[in-house]
Amino acid sequence: MKVSPALQKQYEDEGWIVDKTLKTSVWMRRIKRHDVQFEDLVWAMCARLGFETLNRDRSMKIPYGKGSNESKQIDILAADDEVVLVIECKSSGAEYPPTQAFKTETESIKGYRAGVIASIRSHFPKHKIRFILAINNIHASKDTLDRVQNADISILDEEAVSYYHELANHLGTAAKFQLLGNLFHGQQIAAIEAEVPAIKGRMGGFTYYSFAIEPARLLKISYVLHRNSANVRWMPTYQRIIKRSRLKKVSQFVDSGGFFPNSLIVNIDNGGKPLKFDRSGKHAGSTTLGVLHLPRKYRSAYIIDGQHRLYGFAHSDRAATELIPVVAFVDLPSEKQLELFMQINENQQAVPKNLQNTLNADLLWSSPDKRKQAHALKLKIAQLLGEVKSSPLRGRIIIGEEQSDTTRCVSLDAVQRGIDRGRFIGEFTANAVKSFGSFYRTSNDDTCSPLVEFLELCFGYLRDQLPTQWNIGRGEGGFVFTNAGVEALIRVIGDVVDHLDAAGLIDPRENSPSSTFTQTRPMLKTLAEHLGSLPLDEVSEFRGWLGGGAPTKYLRRFQSAIADSHAEFQPDGLAEWIADQEKQFNVESFTMVHAIEAHLNSDIRRRLEDRFGTEWVKNGVPKKVYQDAQAQAAAKQYDAAPGTTIDWWDCLYLINYREILQHGNMALWNEIYDADYTLPSDEKKTSWKDKSGWLVRLNDIRNKVSHNGTVTEDEYDFLHVLNSHFGL
Repeated sequence: MKVSPALQKQYEDEGWIVDKTLKTSVWMRRIKRHDVQFEDLVWAMCARLGFETLNRDRSMKIPYGKGSNESKQIDILAADDEVVLVIECKSSGAEYPPTQAFKTETESIKGYRAGVIASIRSHFPKHKIRFILAINNIHASKDTLDRVQNADISILDEEAVSYYHELANHLGTAAKFQLLGNLFHGQQIAAIEAEVPAIKGRMGGFTYYSFAIEPARLLKISYVLHRNSANVRWMPTYQRIIKRSRLKKVSQFVDSGGFFPNSLIVNIDNGGKPLKFDRSGKHAGSTTLGVLHLPRKYRSAYIIDGQHRLYGFAHSDRAATELIPVVAFVDLPSEKQLELFMQINENQQAVPKNLQNTLNADLLWSSPDKRKQAHALKLKIAQLLGEVKSSPLRGRIIIGEEQSDTTRCVSLDAVQRGIDRGRFIGEFTANAVKSFGSFYRTSNDDTCSPLVEFLELCFGYLRDQLPTQWNIGRGEGGFVFTNAGVEALIRVIGDVVDHLDAAGLIDPRENSPSSTFTQTRPMLKTLAEHLGSLPLDEVSEFRGWLGGGAPTKYLRRFQSAIADSHAEFQPDGLAEWIADQEKQFNVESFTMVHAIEAHLNSDIRRRLEDRFGTEWVKNGVPKKVYQDAQAQAAAKQYDAAPGTTIDWWDCLYLINYREILQHGNMALWNEIYDADYTLPSDEKKTSWKDKSGWLVRLNDIRNKVSHNGTVTEDEYDFLHVLNSHFGL
C-alpha cells in the first residue's frame, strides 16, 4: 500500500512495515499473522499438488445438521477426481513449540463429520473424504498422534507441508501420490486395473515377482520412503529426496523415446497375506509363469530403487502406454529393505556418512549382535533429538542428507559419540551386556524414550541459560552448540549422572527423567554460569580448538568449571588433566624448538658458504664459538662409534647462532641476514644487533623444554610466530 510519509507512523503502530521509500510516498505492507500464513501455505500445497477444486477464501461454510443454521466454517477444502480433503489449521506463534493434546478439536470434528460428509457427497458422490488437522509450531505427543489417528483424522505438521512443497518443486502434481499414500494408506483405489503377467520365483530366501507395468498404474500405488522429518512416523525411511535436475534429464530422455531396460526394485506391502497369483501351468526350474494381482491400495508398493525412473514418466504422455520392468518382493522386512537399498547404492551413487548413520539407526535396531543394537540406539537417540518438536536440538542436528548451515551444524556422529562416551548405554559383547550404562533399561525400546526426554530437559535448560550462545549457533562467537560443544556437553552430563548415581542421590534406570534432571540441574547451572561469563579471549580459545581432539579439550574445561564449585565432582582423569595443564604446551613446543634449531643450523651455514666460499668459517664465525664447538666435537668424537665423524658445526648451541649473526658489521647483517632474520615485530628497531634478540628468548624456551620446565602460553604462541615466519 502506498501512503504519505505523514501517515507512516500510524500504519507502523498498526503492524505495517516499510517496504520501499519513495520521494513523496512510502510503500508499506503488513506481515500476515502466523495462522494466516500457515493456512495460505497449506492451501498453496493443495493447489500445487493438483487439487483443482479449492475454497475461494476463509469464509466457506458447509452445512452439517438438519437445521439451516447448522454449518461449519472450513479452513481449506480441496478436491480432485478421486478424493476430497477437509482441513482444519492450528498454529502457534510461541518461540518454542507448545505441547497440545487437541482433544477439543478431535471431538469437534467427530461431532460434525457425518453431516459434513453428507453435504460433500451431494457434490462429490464417489469421492474418498479425509479430515485433516494441520498444525504449525505445535508439538503433538505420540499418545496424541495415536488418539487423533484412531479418530480417523490425519495430522500434517509444518514439516510435512514443507516436504510436499519441496516434492512439488521436483515432481509437480505427481507429488500428490505421496500425500494420498499417507492419507489413504491401505484403502482401495477405485477403477484401477491390477492384473499383470508375471514370473514368480525365489531370491535370497524371499518370494519375488518379475513383471512389466505402465508407470501410470504403478504411480498410483507407489510410495517412496524419503529420509525426511515429514515421514518420521513411518519407519524405516531410507530414500534420498528426488533431485530435480536428475528428474528433468530422465523426463527429457523419456519424452525423446528413451527407455530403461533395468528393473525397478519394489516391496509390496500386502499385510502379510500372499498375493493372488493365477498360475499358467508353465514353469521353468524354480520359476512359474502366471498373472499377478497387485493390491488395489494406496501406498502398497514401496520403491526401493528407481524412484527417478518411475517419476520421470509422471508428466509424460507415454506413462499410460510405455512399460517399465519391475522386480517386486512381497512383505520384505524393513531391515531387509534398508539392507537392499544400501547394497544397491554402495556401488552406484555413494551414500553419505550422515545418511548412513540415519539409516543404521533403523537397520541395526533389531540386530542379533548386541553391539550393533547399542550403536543403533545411540544413533536413534541422536536422530530423535534432531527431529521431535519437544527437543531443543530440533533443527540443530543434520539428519540424512540435510545440508549444514549456521544453525543446523551438529552431526549425528557428534551426538552419538557424546552418548557413547557419556556411558549412558553401556558396553556389550555380541551376545550379552558387558556393563550397564547409567540409563540402559535392558532393551533399546525401554531405554530410548527416557534418555531422549532427559537430554531434552538438559539442553532446554542450557538453551535458556545461554541464550546468546544458542542464538548465534556456530556463527561469530558461537562455540557451545557446535559439534565439539554438543559432544562435550553430553559427555559432561554423563559424568554428572554417574557422580550422582555413585553418591546414591539418583537411580537413572528407575527414576523418571524429570527427577533425574532435577538432581542434575545444579551442576548444569554452574557450567552455564561459567560459559556465560567467559571473556572474549577464552571464547576465541575454544573456537580455535578444531579436529578430533577438540571435544576432549572442551570436556576437560567443562568438568573443571563444575569441579571448581563442586569439589566432590571428580570424574576420571580430571585431576591428572589439571596437573598436566601446567605443561600442556611442552610437547608441541619441544617439536617446534627443534624444527627452528634445525632450520638455523642449515640455513646460516648455507648463507655463509654462499657469501665467503672456503673462507666462510674465518669470516663468518667468531673465533671463540669455533674453538668451543671444536672442543665439543673432539670430546664427542672420542666416545663415538667406529666410522662416525662428528662435525663441529653440529656441536653449536642455540645461543651460538646469535653470536654468529652478530659477528662482523651492520653491512654484513644487512647483506645476508636482515631480510629473513628480522621479525615483523622488530622492524622498527634501530640496532641491527637488537634485531636478533629473539634468539635469546628462543634459547630460554629451549632450556625449559629440555630440562622439564613449564612453557607458558605466550611462549608457545611465540614459537608459532617463529615457525610461521620461517615457513616451517
